[in-house]
Amino acid sequence: MESKGWFYVGLVILVLLLATALFAPALTAYDPAQQSLENDLLFHSSEHPLGTDKLGRDILSRTIYGSRISLFAGVTTVAISVFVGLLVGSFAGYFGGWADQALMRTIDVLLAFPGILLAIAITAVLGPGLSHVILALCLIGWTSYARLVRGEILSLRETAFVQAAQALGCNAPRVIFIHLLPNLLPPLLIQATFGMAAAIIGEGSLSFLGLGVEPPTPSWGSMLNEGRQFLLVAPHLTTYPGLAIMITILGLNLVGDALQDRLQSRGR
Repeated sequence: MESKGWFYVGLVILVLLLATALFAPALTAYDPAQQSLENDLLFHSSEHPLGTDKLGRDILSRTIYGSRISLFAGVTTVAISVFVGLLVGSFAGYFGGWADQALMRTIDVLLAFPGILLAIAITAVLGPGLSHVILALCLIGWTSYARLVRGEILSLRETAFVQAAQALGCNAPRVIFIHLLPNLLPPLLIQATFGMAAAIIGEGSLSFLGLGVEPPTPSWGSMLNEGRQFLLVAPHLTTYPGLAIMITILGLNLVGDALQDRLQSRGR
Protein backbone atom coordinates (compact mmCIF):
# COMPACT_ATOMS: atom_id res chain seq x y z
CA MET A 1 0.00 0.00 0.00
CA GLU A 2 1.29 3.47 -0.89
CA SER A 3 1.96 6.08 1.78
CA LYS A 4 -1.25 7.89 0.79
CA GLY A 5 -3.25 4.76 1.57
CA TRP A 6 -1.56 4.33 4.95
CA PHE A 7 -2.25 8.00 5.66
CA TYR A 8 -5.98 7.42 5.24
CA VAL A 9 -5.82 4.29 7.43
CA GLY A 10 -4.14 6.29 10.19
CA LEU A 11 -6.54 9.19 9.72
CA VAL A 12 -9.55 6.88 10.07
CA ILE A 13 -8.09 5.48 13.31
CA LEU A 14 -7.60 8.98 14.72
CA VAL A 15 -11.06 10.17 13.68
CA LEU A 16 -12.66 7.13 15.32
CA LEU A 17 -10.61 7.71 18.46
CA LEU A 18 -11.65 11.36 18.58
CA ALA A 19 -15.31 10.44 18.06
CA THR A 20 -15.04 7.83 20.81
CA ALA A 21 -13.64 10.40 23.25
CA LEU A 22 -16.20 13.08 22.36
CA PHE A 23 -19.25 10.80 22.47
CA ALA A 24 -18.14 8.53 25.33
CA PRO A 25 -21.38 8.91 27.36
CA ALA A 26 -23.43 7.77 24.37
CA LEU A 27 -21.26 4.71 23.70
CA THR A 28 -21.57 3.04 27.08
CA ALA A 29 -24.32 2.73 29.65
CA TYR A 30 -21.95 2.46 32.62
CA ASP A 31 -20.15 5.05 34.66
CA PRO A 32 -16.43 4.18 34.50
CA ALA A 33 -16.19 4.49 38.30
CA GLN A 34 -19.33 2.46 39.08
CA GLN A 35 -18.45 -0.58 41.21
CA SER A 36 -20.22 -3.93 41.38
CA LEU A 37 -18.27 -6.28 43.63
CA GLU A 38 -20.54 -9.25 42.87
CA ASN A 39 -19.48 -8.98 39.20
CA ASP A 40 -15.74 -8.67 39.72
CA LEU A 41 -13.26 -10.11 37.19
CA LEU A 42 -15.88 -11.17 34.65
CA PHE A 43 -14.28 -12.18 31.37
CA HIS A 44 -17.29 -11.09 29.33
CA SER A 45 -21.06 -11.07 29.51
CA SER A 46 -24.03 -9.62 27.69
CA GLU A 47 -23.95 -6.60 30.00
CA HIS A 48 -20.16 -6.28 30.05
CA PRO A 49 -18.84 -7.32 26.60
CA LEU A 50 -15.20 -6.65 27.58
CA GLY A 51 -15.59 -7.90 31.14
CA THR A 52 -15.04 -6.18 34.47
CA ASP A 53 -12.07 -5.41 36.72
CA LYS A 54 -11.43 -6.42 40.34
CA LEU A 55 -14.00 -3.90 41.58
CA GLY A 56 -16.62 -4.90 39.03
CA ARG A 57 -16.14 -1.77 36.93
CA ASP A 58 -16.94 -2.12 33.23
CA ILE A 59 -13.75 -2.44 31.14
CA LEU A 60 -15.39 -1.11 27.96
CA SER A 61 -16.54 2.03 29.74
CA ARG A 62 -13.16 2.61 31.37
CA THR A 63 -11.32 2.07 28.09
CA ILE A 64 -13.60 4.51 26.26
CA TYR A 65 -13.32 7.19 28.94
CA GLY A 66 -9.58 6.56 29.17
CA SER A 67 -9.25 7.81 25.60
CA ARG A 68 -10.26 11.25 26.85
CA ILE A 69 -7.31 11.38 29.24
CA SER A 70 -4.82 10.22 26.61
CA LEU A 71 -6.06 12.59 23.91
CA PHE A 72 -6.23 15.56 26.27
CA ALA A 73 -2.72 14.89 27.55
CA GLY A 74 -1.36 14.40 24.03
CA VAL A 75 -3.00 17.45 22.45
CA THR A 76 -2.27 19.79 25.38
CA THR A 77 1.34 18.69 25.69
CA VAL A 78 1.99 19.12 21.98
CA ALA A 79 0.23 22.50 21.81
CA ILE A 80 2.24 23.97 24.70
CA SER A 81 5.50 22.37 23.54
CA VAL A 82 5.08 23.66 19.98
CA PHE A 83 4.30 27.17 21.23
CA VAL A 84 7.32 27.33 23.54
CA GLY A 85 9.61 25.61 21.03
CA LEU A 86 8.49 27.96 18.27
CA LEU A 87 9.27 31.05 20.33
CA VAL A 88 12.62 29.81 21.61
CA GLY A 89 13.75 28.32 18.29
CA SER A 90 12.71 31.39 16.31
CA PHE A 91 14.56 33.75 18.63
CA ALA A 92 17.69 31.59 18.68
CA GLY A 93 17.77 30.92 14.94
CA TYR A 94 16.95 34.43 13.75
CA PHE A 95 19.15 36.49 16.08
CA GLY A 96 21.95 34.01 16.76
CA GLY A 97 24.86 35.16 18.91
CA TRP A 98 25.23 34.52 22.62
CA ALA A 99 21.48 34.07 23.13
CA ASP A 100 21.47 31.25 20.58
CA GLN A 101 24.40 29.55 22.27
CA ALA A 102 22.85 29.89 25.74
CA LEU A 103 19.50 28.49 24.63
CA MET A 104 21.04 25.60 22.72
CA ARG A 105 23.29 24.64 25.64
CA THR A 106 20.22 24.65 27.90
CA ILE A 107 18.49 22.31 25.47
CA ASP A 108 21.58 20.08 25.36
CA VAL A 109 21.51 19.81 29.17
CA LEU A 110 17.83 18.80 29.14
CA LEU A 111 18.40 16.28 26.36
CA ALA A 112 21.27 14.74 28.32
CA PHE A 113 18.72 13.26 30.75
CA PRO A 114 16.47 10.39 29.62
CA GLY A 115 13.09 12.00 29.04
CA ILE A 116 10.95 9.53 30.95
CA LEU A 117 13.29 9.59 33.98
CA LEU A 118 13.14 13.38 34.08
CA ALA A 119 9.34 13.25 33.83
CA ILE A 120 9.22 10.70 36.67
CA ALA A 121 11.41 12.93 38.84
CA ILE A 122 9.22 15.99 38.19
CA THR A 123 5.93 14.23 38.88
CA ALA A 124 7.39 12.53 41.94
CA VAL A 125 8.22 15.96 43.36
CA LEU A 126 4.95 17.65 42.34
CA GLY A 127 2.72 14.67 43.12
CA PRO A 128 0.27 12.73 40.95
CA GLY A 129 -2.24 14.52 38.77
CA LEU A 130 -2.95 15.10 35.09
CA SER A 131 -1.82 18.74 35.20
CA HIS A 132 1.51 17.70 36.73
CA VAL A 133 1.93 15.00 34.07
CA ILE A 134 1.32 17.54 31.29
CA LEU A 135 3.76 19.99 32.90
CA ALA A 136 6.44 17.31 33.15
CA LEU A 137 5.94 16.23 29.54
CA CYS A 138 6.05 19.85 28.33
CA LEU A 139 9.29 20.56 30.20
CA ILE A 140 11.01 17.83 28.22
CA GLY A 141 8.94 18.07 25.01
CA TRP A 142 9.58 21.64 23.83
CA THR A 143 13.27 21.01 23.19
CA SER A 144 12.78 18.98 20.00
CA TYR A 145 10.54 21.66 18.50
CA ALA A 146 12.98 24.42 19.42
CA ARG A 147 15.85 22.62 17.70
CA LEU A 148 13.74 21.91 14.63
CA VAL A 149 12.58 25.54 14.32
CA ARG A 150 16.09 26.89 14.90
CA GLY A 151 17.55 24.64 12.20
CA GLU A 152 14.86 25.59 9.69
CA ILE A 153 15.25 29.31 10.34
CA LEU A 154 19.03 29.09 10.05
CA SER A 155 18.58 27.59 6.58
CA LEU A 156 15.91 30.14 5.54
CA ARG A 157 17.10 33.45 6.97
CA GLU A 158 19.66 33.98 4.18
CA THR A 159 17.20 33.30 1.36
CA ALA A 160 16.18 36.01 -1.09
CA PHE A 161 12.60 36.46 0.14
CA VAL A 162 13.76 37.02 3.74
CA GLN A 163 16.41 39.52 2.69
CA ALA A 164 13.84 41.31 0.55
CA ALA A 165 11.47 41.59 3.52
CA GLN A 166 14.29 42.96 5.68
CA ALA A 167 15.23 45.47 2.97
CA LEU A 168 11.63 46.71 2.93
CA GLY A 169 11.89 47.48 6.64
CA CYS A 170 9.98 44.53 8.12
CA ASN A 171 10.77 44.01 11.79
CA ALA A 172 11.89 40.67 13.22
CA PRO A 173 8.45 39.45 14.45
CA ARG A 174 6.91 40.20 11.04
CA VAL A 175 9.68 38.38 9.18
CA ILE A 176 9.43 35.37 11.48
CA PHE A 177 5.66 34.98 11.68
CA ILE A 178 4.66 36.21 8.21
CA HIS A 179 7.53 35.05 6.01
CA LEU A 180 9.28 32.22 7.87
CA LEU A 181 6.49 30.51 9.83
CA PRO A 182 4.54 29.28 6.74
CA ASN A 183 7.66 27.40 5.64
CA LEU A 184 7.95 25.81 9.10
CA LEU A 185 4.43 24.41 9.26
CA PRO A 186 5.00 21.13 7.31
CA PRO A 187 7.98 19.90 9.40
CA LEU A 188 6.31 21.17 12.58
CA LEU A 189 3.15 19.22 11.77
CA ILE A 190 5.14 16.04 11.23
CA GLN A 191 7.07 16.54 14.47
CA ALA A 192 3.83 17.28 16.33
CA THR A 193 2.29 14.02 15.09
CA PHE A 194 5.15 11.95 16.45
CA GLY A 195 5.29 14.17 19.54
CA MET A 196 1.66 13.42 20.34
CA ALA A 197 2.37 9.70 20.15
CA ALA A 198 5.29 10.17 22.55
CA ALA A 199 3.13 12.25 24.91
CA ILE A 200 0.42 9.56 25.02
CA ILE A 201 3.03 6.92 25.80
CA GLY A 202 4.55 9.22 28.43
CA GLU A 203 1.19 9.81 30.11
CA GLY A 204 0.47 6.08 30.04
CA SER A 205 3.88 5.28 31.54
CA LEU A 206 3.49 7.79 34.37
CA SER A 207 -0.05 6.58 35.10
CA PHE A 208 1.23 2.99 35.11
CA LEU A 209 3.72 4.01 37.80
CA GLY A 210 1.00 5.69 39.85
CA LEU A 211 2.20 9.23 39.03
CA GLY A 212 -0.57 10.12 36.58
CA VAL A 213 -4.28 10.71 37.04
CA GLU A 214 -5.65 9.77 40.42
CA PRO A 215 -8.29 7.04 40.96
CA PRO A 216 -11.06 6.51 40.14
CA THR A 217 -10.45 8.47 36.90
CA PRO A 218 -9.76 5.86 34.20
CA SER A 219 -6.48 5.97 32.31
CA TRP A 220 -5.04 3.36 30.00
CA GLY A 221 -1.77 3.36 31.94
CA SER A 222 -3.41 2.96 35.34
CA MET A 223 -5.65 0.18 33.92
CA LEU A 224 -2.53 -1.70 32.84
CA ASN A 225 -1.07 -1.28 36.32
CA GLU A 226 -4.25 -2.50 38.03
CA GLY A 227 -4.50 -5.53 35.76
CA ARG A 228 -0.91 -6.77 35.88
CA GLN A 229 -1.47 -8.70 39.11
CA PHE A 230 -4.29 -10.66 37.41
CA LEU A 231 -2.46 -11.50 34.17
CA LEU A 232 -2.90 -15.25 34.59
CA VAL A 233 -6.53 -15.27 35.77
CA ALA A 234 -7.95 -12.19 33.98
CA PRO A 235 -5.73 -11.17 31.05
CA HIS A 236 -8.51 -9.01 29.60
CA LEU A 237 -7.75 -6.36 32.23
CA THR A 238 -4.52 -5.48 30.42
CA THR A 239 -5.37 -6.65 26.89
CA TYR A 240 -7.91 -3.98 26.01
CA PRO A 241 -6.15 -0.86 27.35
CA GLY A 242 -2.94 -2.21 25.81
CA LEU A 243 -4.66 -2.60 22.44
CA ALA A 244 -6.09 0.92 22.76
CA ILE A 245 -2.62 2.39 23.27
CA MET A 246 -1.18 0.30 20.42
CA ILE A 247 -3.89 1.28 17.92
CA THR A 248 -3.66 4.96 18.85
CA ILE A 249 0.11 5.07 18.44
CA LEU A 250 -0.20 3.11 15.19
CA GLY A 251 -2.63 5.68 13.79
CA LEU A 252 -0.40 8.61 14.73
CA ASN A 253 2.71 6.95 13.30
CA LEU A 254 0.97 6.07 10.04
CA VAL A 255 -0.14 9.68 9.59
CA GLY A 256 3.29 11.01 10.56
CA ASP A 257 5.17 8.65 8.24
CA ALA A 258 2.88 9.48 5.32
CA LEU A 259 3.29 13.23 5.88
CA GLN A 260 7.06 12.81 6.12
CA ASP A 261 7.18 10.85 2.85
CA ARG A 262 5.07 13.56 1.20
CA LEU A 263 7.38 16.32 2.43
CA GLN A 264 10.49 14.46 1.27
CA SER A 265 9.01 13.78 -2.17
CA ARG A 266 8.17 17.48 -2.55
CA GLY A 267 11.71 18.37 -1.50
CA ARG A 268 13.16 16.08 -4.18
